[in-house]
Amino acid sequence: MNTIRTLAADVVQKSNSGHPGMPMGMAPVAHALWAKAMKYNPGNPHWWNRDRFVLSNGHGCTLQYILLHLSGFGVSMDDLKNFRQIDSITPGHPEVHITPGVEVTTGPLGQGIGNGVGMAMAQAHLQAVYAKEGFEGLFNNHTYVFCGDGCMQEGVASEAASLAGHLQLKNLVIIYDDNKISIDGPTNLSFNEDVPMRFRSYGFETLTVEKGDSDLDGLLAAIEKAKTHNKPTLISVRTTIGFGSSKQGTSKTHGEALGADDIKHVKKTFGFNPEESFVVPPTVQDLWTGVKTRGAALEAEWNKLFAAYSEKFPAQAAELKARFEGKLPSVEELIAKLPKYDAKSKADATRNLSGVVLNAVADLLPGVMGGSADLTPSNKTDLKKSHDFQASSLDGRYIRFGIREHGMAAIGNGMYAYGGFIPYTATFLNFIEYAFPAVRLAALSNFKQLFIMTHDSIGLGEDGPTHQPVEALQLCRATPNVLVLRPADGAETVGAYAAALHWNGPSVLALSRQNVKAQERSSAEAVLKGAYVLVEEDKSKPLQLIVIASGTEVTSVVDALQSDALKALNVRVVSMPSSTLFDQQTVAYRREVLPIGVPTVSVEASAVFGFEKYAHASVGMTTFGASGPLEKVLDKFHMSSRTLPAKLAERVQQITEMAQLNGGKAPVLNTHVDFHYATHAQVHVAKC
Repeated sequence: MNTIRTLAADVVQKSNSGHPGMPMGMAPVAHALWAKAMKYNPGNPHWWNRDRFVLSNGHGCTLQYILLHLSGFGVSMDDLKNFRQIDSITPGHPEVHITPGVEVTTGPLGQGIGNGVGMAMAQAHLQAVYAKEGFEGLFNNHTYVFCGDGCMQEGVASEAASLAGHLQLKNLVIIYDDNKISIDGPTNLSFNEDVPMRFRSYGFETLTVEKGDSDLDGLLAAIEKAKTHNKPTLISVRTTIGFGSSKQGTSKTHGEALGADDIKHVKKTFGFNPEESFVVPPTVQDLWTGVKTRGAALEAEWNKLFAAYSEKFPAQAAELKARFEGKLPSVEELIAKLPKYDAKSKADATRNLSGVVLNAVADLLPGVMGGSADLTPSNKTDLKKSHDFQASSLDGRYIRFGIREHGMAAIGNGMYAYGGFIPYTATFLNFIEYAFPAVRLAALSNFKQLFIMTHDSIGLGEDGPTHQPVEALQLCRATPNVLVLRPADGAETVGAYAAALHWNGPSVLALSRQNVKAQERSSAEAVLKGAYVLVEEDKSKPLQLIVIASGTEVTSVVDALQSDALKALNVRVVSMPSSTLFDQQTVAYRREVLPIGVPTVSVEASAVFGFEKYAHASVGMTTFGASGPLEKVLDKFHMSSRTLPAKLAERVQQITEMAQLNGGKAPVLNTHVDFHYATHAQVHVAKC
């Protein structure tokens, strides 16, 4: 324990940045868990039945890195010395895919509790579906979450823990660092609640270890007792932040290096040479070598179990392997197996079309599992061939998340991190902003979560501006690695799911409440290019106008072409279900779809921000929406087939006036097609 404490002080001191207090205070419970109680094999960080560890209070990541180093996960002493340095595997907060043994990216407080709940749900479901008599040890791992007062104060933790208690996730153990200190000072400046009482009200068992600085036996006993409960468990551990420091028990040890003099004091206190740094005594190393040996033996024993399972249940074993290896049909195979839509298909809302496609996807892929934030009838996300995931039916695939958008998205990330799942979560698009911290972490982590977001525009109508998401699409599009898909009809909805399932990260499917018409030239395959020519202009005449639209506005634009205001113009309509996918196409393709110099107008019932990359002018939202019947709202903001033609004609006139000011030359504003990506610029600059 004292080796962990001195290493934590050294790591932060060398970096001159970090948080030594939590690692020094939680060293005893970390040692009890990692050296004595937890089931894992450092030689294989991806063993399916390993215990999962989540550091929700991720600012204390030096603790996790030290544990990974001691236990043999491939984090070297040099890696510890490179803490918080560029390109090191020991960044300032834990990041999955960077550091071996880190399960999830944490840092924003409380997220890890949500992730842990998702992992516990994943374990419970797999055990219920696949474990058979004689194979009860197939998926019997536990999920352990470390957290602190900051996590407890964040609402996402409450949302997730409430659901965990409802579901009676018995293999979830949350270990709370109750040190009563936050950055500002004592927690009683702002936080006086009885945390165990709160968790008991959620349906947790609660345990308390009063002497968390030294009572190793008490800590071990609490962890072992938690494993016997039929409910999730909260273990409150009373610790001293920065234990051993001359500033212990104060906020001064929270977020800054201790200083050379205090580090000497720490080492003297614990019997270490104050002139030496980064020391692991041989006896400590021997102990951790034994831990690694034990872990390899535990996995070997489980491998024998799975080999016997594979012989007796070959189909289930093969399905599990495919799930954990992330195997999917190719895009072409997927589209071929999903529902077919053409120009003769009836008009329907894309949320309804999504429900049909989602069920077809879930039939093909047993790892698809998810639910809605109490909006199932609106989101159309229920699975027809499955039942609910509840404490009494853990084999169910449909999750009733309740009105917990933030917790829901964090839980989805945890399910994906566990392995074997493609989670989906659903609400109104406007409320993705309640969930957005977890959406962002999914993007940062390359977690394939499908965010099924309905009621995607001012077309929501009567509920008004509080529910009409005029800026949500732009927020999502601006976030790296988030794939936004806004399909225009059934064929595009199929393509949207195919693209999302093959994206290396989260996707947002923006779906309509109102009906859309099936378009003659739309196709699932075309969605994969992000944008394509939906309505061709008359090739015998000069192209006079390009209109870019997405989602419901595609129907409005195509209908508007029959108006007197636009009949005289030679118009091309481009459907753009995904600007992200379009930006990834070749320059030649992008120039083919959006040629230089042709007046171009975008139409979307959300904020116009971002369309300046593609269009000279926009018809969209520069204000919040309005409350009223659908058609009247669309009329008011020029998005209906009745009012859109005049607004498009007005935009064409504005572009013409811009050209006149430019010496009669057509404006060339969509230069992004050449230079949006540096790599394209480097490769194609000569041609352009």
